Amino acid sequence: MKRYIVVAVLVGLAAWQIYVRMSNTATQKAGPRGRVAVAVETAAVRQTTVRDIGIFTGTLYPRSQFVVAPKVAGRLEKLHVKMADRVKKGQVIAEIESEEYLQQLDQAKAELEVARANLADVKSALEIASKELERVKTLRQKRIASESELDASAAQFAAQEAKHKVALAQVAQKDAALKASQVRLSYTEIRASWEEGDSERIVGERFVDEGAMLAANTPIVSVLDISVLTGVIHVIEKDYPKMRIGRNAEIHTDAYPGQAFSGRVARIAPLVKEMTRTARVELEIINSDGLLKPGMFIRAQIEFSVFENATVVPVDALTKRGGRPGVFIADRENLKARFSPAEIGLTDQGLLQILSPEIVGEVVTLGHHLLEDGSTIILAEKDPGARKPGPAPGEKGPAGSKP
Repeated sequence: MKRYIVVAVLVGLAAWQIYVRMSNTATQKAGPRGRVAVAVETAAVRQTTVRDIGIFTGTLYPRSQFVVAPKVAGRLEKLHVKMADRVKKGQVIAEIESEEYLQQLDQAKAELEVARANLADVKSALEIASKELERVKTLRQKRIASESELDASAAQFAAQEAKHKVALAQVAQKDAALKASQVRLSYTEIRASWEEGDSERIVGERFVDEGAMLAANTPIVSVLDISVLTGVIHVIEKDYPKMRIGRNAEIHTDAYPGQAFSGRVARIAPLVKEMTRTARVELEIINSDGLLKPGMFIRAQIEFSVFENATVVPVDALTKRGGRPGVFIADRENLKARFSPAEIGLTDQGLLQILSPEIVGEVVTLGHHLLEDGSTIILAEKDPGARKPGPAPGEKGPAGSKP
């Protein structure tokens, strides 16, 4: 039994020795990692103009929008406009059935005439009472009329004077009722009116048809001002400090691919909403040709700043070593790659701005994940020789060439 144990131990030791020797041989063949040449691709460091451009999405809204509705109830007798029709300021766009309001106007006129007739009667009675009072006063001075007769005449005059005031008030009341009836009758003609902006606008929607019974304030049509549109975008906190009123914006929409529209920042919200952490920004977009419509989805490009002669490298050149961002600079003469930590600036169209340090030459854009500072590199050919095309059918190749 002991003999078998000794044999097993000797076999294990022999196997371990073989494994160690094979591992050392493989390590010697592979060599240190830093000394292995790595094939890479490079790109030149350039000086160019870099723009800080923010791209935002949003929606178009009309500069002004309101709903036309009747102030009185009634049956819609006529509707003079349809969707997309042009309307002018003060134009009659609908009419409510007016027979009832005409009758009310006639009744108000009649009641005013009655009140005026009553006023004339009371005025005549007041004049008689005034003359009677003067007569009694004269007789009293001559001691012909008694004191009681004077008091009765004075009371009669006071009563007629009060009736005269009441009659005047009734005339004023009936006159006001007549004017109210005239106003209600005018409300049967529904007009589109506004104070500011262009003298002509467009009908956006039509909500009812002729013959419909309408209550007061029932929407009939909506009227829009789309000569100037408002583009609403929402910006995050990082971009909010860059916004300035008056900054130019380039507007794009899927409805007109390849065509850009001009706008500017008109209003910036004074607060950032807590729920979304965004702020509302309104763009003013001139729409003189009428191509843009409210409700369209837009993409707005706003240029915040421009850097002339900025040092840039391809974005693919950026890497990290030891948690620090930087680039590998290729030394073509010594075929070495040197890692340079870098302060990163803007990214514009696949190019990355390097703020510091100042770098020149070429940077590694492919293969840097295998590199360490000082690694040996193999540079790919900048313009590898392309295969020469053979002769076209019917043509002969160069002299001495074999088919």
